[in-house]
Amino acid sequence: MSARPIPADFGLTAPSQIVKNYVLDTNVLLHDPASLERFKENHLCIPVDVLAELDKFKSEQTERGANARRVHRRLTEMFSCSEKVTRGVQTEGGGTVRLVIYDPASCPKDSEQLNRFHRIFPDRERVDHRILAACLLLMQHNQAPVVLVTKDINMQLKARAVGIECQDYLNDKVDAREVSNYDVRRIEVDASELQRFASAGELVLSEDRCSGLAINEYVLLGTGEKQTIPARITADFRFVRLNIPEVLKIPDGQSLKPLNLGQRCLIDALLNPEISLVTCYGHAGTGKTLVAVAAGLHEMFNRRYTGITVSRPVVAMGEQLGFLPGSLDEKMRPWLQPIHDALDLLMRPNVPLGPKRKQQKPMPGAPTAKKPYELLMEQGILEIEALCYIRGRSIPNRFFVLDEAQQLTPQEAKTVVTRMSRDSKLVLVGDPAQIDNPYVDSRSNGLVYTRNRLKGQPFVAHVALNRGERSELAEAGAQLM
Repeated sequence: MSARPIPADFGLTAPSQIVKNYVLDTNVLLHDPASLERFKENHLCIPVDVLAELDKFKSEQTERGANARRVHRRLTEMFSCSEKVTRGVQTEGGGTVRLVIYDPASCPKDSEQLNRFHRIFPDRERVDHRILAACLLLMQHNQAPVVLVTKDINMQLKARAVGIECQDYLNDKVDAREVSNYDVRRIEVDASELQRFASAGELVLSEDRCSGLAINEYVLLGTGEKQTIPARITADFRFVRLNIPEVLKIPDGQSLKPLNLGQRCLIDALLNPEISLVTCYGHAGTGKTLVAVAAGLHEMFNRRYTGITVSRPVVAMGEQLGFLPGSLDEKMRPWLQPIHDALDLLMRPNVPLGPKRKQQKPMPGAPTAKKPYELLMEQGILEIEALCYIRGRSIPNRFFVLDEAQQLTPQEAKTVVTRMSRDSKLVLVGDPAQIDNPYVDSRSNGLVYTRNRLKGQPFVAHVALNRGERSELAEAGAQLM
């Protein structure tokens, strides 16, 4: 007769009862494979059902697939010298990591708490329920707290419903104040200082008056109620005047004039050759995408870059488009249509108002006239593509605009940033409040993460747009609905 299994054989008993037991959900490991190193001296628990879920993604040629493979490799390294992976191995931070097994047939006797859980959630084969059941067993066999770490909001609600403590993965979350305040900071100066700045184009203030400012941050130098001049603070803490043209001119197309302070600051950053990364927050209708694309076309036609690439995530970068009908371009078109609309608006020839002259109907079968931006696409000067095909690329000497960047995870944003070669410029624009990706939020998405981690670098600038210019209706809808 075989020996009766003990809790340690299932990973249910921690190596010590002093520190917490953190149970990692699959989405945390896919979100950040380095999370295995982030819990310092605490005990990490990886349910075997999480490994089974990771196995589903490891063959994907996406960022998600790459992260799954990275987790598998790291766990293999950690457990390479261990005979019992359920007993726990030491981590670099002084804690441990171990596998946890939930097996209803052979696990130690169920507790009343676990029996109650199965009455509430009777589907024992559902992976989420098996992970929650493993948490309850860990609570039964350990005095130290057990905490489930997951980015799945529904999973968090289920856990709290049955008395399991749970947390979001907080390592890459930014401070809430960084995504709530879109106002340009005002620096009070006296009248003589403002006059000196207006005439010389630069101003140096004492360090205590510049405290809290990041390099390349945009501010308003002001004296009194109405006398203000926008400025940018440089790496050597000088305030300099914005350097922007009256209008952004697109050859044979439209001219775009900045309509408010935020757009003027954004254009200054976009046209500055010393700034290679621009991040921009703005709600719907503030013109962030249109201004970024217009600046890219302006720079391209002035031969500062060899081409312009405009892209956006397909909801999340790892999503597959293979099941949509049509060719690759036809599959992508619905996701990229807003970019086509912006280019069509900017490159549309100026046509005088009034009735059009009667034109002859084209002959049947004759090719239709191509739009100006479509001719640039044929020459390879202009690229419009979904972001899911960026892995492995190197992007030299291009103006790269990434729209809807708030849909990215931090790891996906890192992939994009590290694709940029010398002499390229990356522009990330988006609205942290509009997110469709279920595993990021306004404080943990790739846009705010990139801004937070690279803030203060001399080649990085950030602009927040808070005034809608699409229409009075669109602005009222964004603010009131």
